[in-house]
This record gives sequence, structure tokens and C-alpha cells, in this order.
Amino acid sequence: MLGNNILNKIAEKHNLNNAKFSRLTGGDINDVFLITSENEKQVVKLNDAEKFPGMFAAEKAGLEALQEPAVIDVPKVLDVGEIENTSYLLLEYKESAGKSSTFWEDFGKQMAALHKTTSEEFGFHQDNYIGSLPQSNNASATAADFYISERLEPQLKMARNRGYDLGVTKSFFKNISAIIPDEKPALIHGDLWGGNYLVNGHGNPCLIDPATAFAPREMDLSMMQLFGGFDKELFKTYEEEFPLESGFEKRIPLWQLYYLLVHLNLFGTGYKAQVTSIIKQFS
Repeated sequence: MLGNNILNKIAEKHNLNNAKFSRLTGGDINDVFLITSENEKQVVKLNDAEKFPGMFAAEKAGLEALQEPAVIDVPKVLDVGEIENTSYLLLEYKESAGKSSTFWEDFGKQMAALHKTTSEEFGFHQDNYIGSLPQSNNASATAADFYISERLEPQLKMARNRGYDLGVTKSFFKNISAIIPDEKPALIHGDLWGGNYLVNGHGNPCLIDPATAFAPREMDLSMMQLFGGFDKELFKTYEEEFPLESGFEKRIPLWQLYYLLVHLNLFGTGYKAQVTSIIKQFS
């Protein structure tokens, strides 16, 4: 646990008088605190600057990209910096409330609007992280090229280096290239499981902890179905707002493969059976 010295320096920098700190639920990577001062509340995330170089600068860029279209709530980034080998990200605090009566319908509409935000190329203007693992975002001309070169291949290489034999063949890459839809790049959250959204004070969805890129939109929708936490009304509304290419249901495991590879590389062999099953399915 990091001491209060860093927190006090952040509070002092931002004139947060009589600040008090309380720990919030965070992941394995960051320490997360609520800063309560005389007039406001803010959230700060801390981590080891040497262990995770550039992580918060990348998260800042991702949050700001998601905020740019003004179609879904995202916390404002107030500051990013480093003090005594500790990186910090200071964020707007979001009050919470119960879900509105139209929460899932609104969520579906907002995700569709977000995904309609496009770019000339797949990728992002900087690399970032997926969990604690580096995520490359070099530009690609097609969805298939981006998914293979910037998502699957780095994780497959990492898995090989860690001793996993996953049975990948040349036919696997050829087969998935043929079935990935040739759609425009979509602005995606990139790591949208049930723990990476909040219900804000108005009862509406708010996205946090992104791994943002202009990428195939089906990645978000498939990740949202990997671990649950999203109502079917969201997907129904999304489909009405921004219909998916035919065959999406069959492609879901292919998109989930990336996230399962990430989990394999982070957490170990418990995910190997799912990974090898999907690779075999598309080989």
C-alpha cells in the first residue's frame, strides 16, 4: 500500500484543502482512492511508474477519445503525472445512483453511437495497455489485418514465450481473415467487461478503464458477452440502432479469443482449454 505522502502532494498541487483519503475498489495494478476535500470529491489512481511506464498517459488519451463524440458519459481527466516514482491519474468523481428505467436501452443506443465514430485507419495514435499487458495500436488498413497483427499475434507470441503450445496453423489466420467483416474502424472501449462501467448519479452508464482504439466494433460486443453483466436489452437496442453484419453470433468466439489470450498470459493455464478450443474451431 502506498503511503499518504503522494496523496497529500497531489491534494496540495490541486488546492484540495483539508483533504481526506479513502481507498476504493481497484484492480491488481493500481491503488485507487477517493479524495474528499472541502468543496469537492475526486478519484486518484496510483501505480509504479517503472513497472507500468506510460500507463496513465495512455488511459488519459483513451478516456479523452471516448469523451470526444459526447455520446456516452466518461469521467473527465483532471491531471496525470509522476511523483517519487509513482504515477498518478486524477479523475472526476462520479456520484452513483440506481439504474434508470431505460438504462439498458440507453446503453445500447450510446454504444451504437460510439461505434459510429470512425477513422481513416484501424489503430490509435499511441499504444496503450490491456490490463497490465502492453497493447500495440499500429495503423492497419483492414479489420482483419488489425486484429491479426495488433491483437492476436502479440498475445500468441507472449503465450509461446511462456511455454504454451496452442496449435495455431497458417490455415487459422487464412480462415479468420476470410470471415472478419470489412467494416470501417469503430471507436471502441476495448476492455468492456462488467467491471468497467459505472452507473452515474443520473442512473446512466459511464465508461471507465478503457483500452481504446479504432478497431472492429464486434470486439466490444463480444467482450461484453464473455463474462456477463450486460442485459439482453442492450444488445437488442444496439442491433436496431447499428445492425451487425450477418454471422456475428458465429464470430463471437473469434473476438473473445483475444481477451482469453490476455487472461491466459495474465493468469495462467486455467484459460488454455478455451483458447485452444477456439483456435481449433477456426482452423
